[in-house]
Amino acid sequence: MTSEMIIRRYRPSDQGVVTDLWSRAAWQAHPFIDGEGTGERARLLREVDLAQAENWVAEREGRVIGLLGLRVGGPGDGNRTGAEVRGLCVAPEAQGGGAGRELLEHAAARHGAMTLEVFEGNDRARGFCAHLGFTERGRRTDEETGHPLITLERAAPLKSVSWLHVREGRLLSVRTRGNDTFYLPGGKYEPGETAREALSRELGEELGLVVPAEELSDAFVIHDIAHGKNGRRLHMTCFTGGPQDIAPAPGREIAEYAWFDRQEARERCAPAHAQVVARLVAQGRMPG
Repeated sequence: MTSEMIIRRYRPSDQGVVTDLWSRAAWQAHPFIDGEGTGERARLLREVDLAQAENWVAEREGRVIGLLGLRVGGPGDGNRTGAEVRGLCVAPEAQGGGAGRELLEHAAARHGAMTLEVFEGNDRARGFCAHLGFTERGRRTDEETGHPLITLERAAPLKSVSWLHVREGRLLSVRTRGNDTFYLPGGKYEPGETAREALSRELGEELGLVVPAEELSDAFVIHDIAHGKNGRRLHMTCFTGGPQDIAPAPGREIAEYAWFDRQEARERCAPAHAQVVARLVAQGRMPG
């Protein structure tokens, strides 16, 4: 699948299609549970989960293909942060197309840390969650079905911003002092900053560039493993815009800058670069 995916809020008019895809996905994932996807469990989905949870859907070509339900805070939670995933399902015919990952990363961008439970017998879900950086926190027996459940958790992703500046088909990258890996220009937010403000400041500090925040335009978001952060996930918002004819002046923390083609970026840059370059190639901004 190559068409654009949209993540949006669940609407009451979605109930029929999401109930159907949940029923089919649940039965596929949990064939060991009698009556899964039907009866009382389907009623609870319609009358409780869809009514009370924070629900999001994944949509492609005008068709809803995935559902995510979240519990965020609540009575007695105190200063609880993050979100509990109450349910995640993707239509069987759409599985493997990225909808589940995009839904979870959307939740992480909004709420940070996440927890969820999967049945021990659902090997595919356990592998999917492990791939996305979830680790086991505990186990219990589900009172309703008698089957073991595994509680998984994932820390909030590191949120950063980066600048996409391509010159003659090569992508601008920077290397910090004491590090042999190149990254995209940019960095982390400071308290109270918007994404554009953070990137404008970082470009001034790293490369001596004056790029007003209002000249920056959203390009896309990359989800990957943060380089050198022990497997922690990265949520990197990429921007274009600003001056094209630049003369970088590396700041105190920057050892050097360079423009890399696709192969050089793969060999010398942080893992997220591969996704960035692939997107730029698809957009025709870099040669394949």
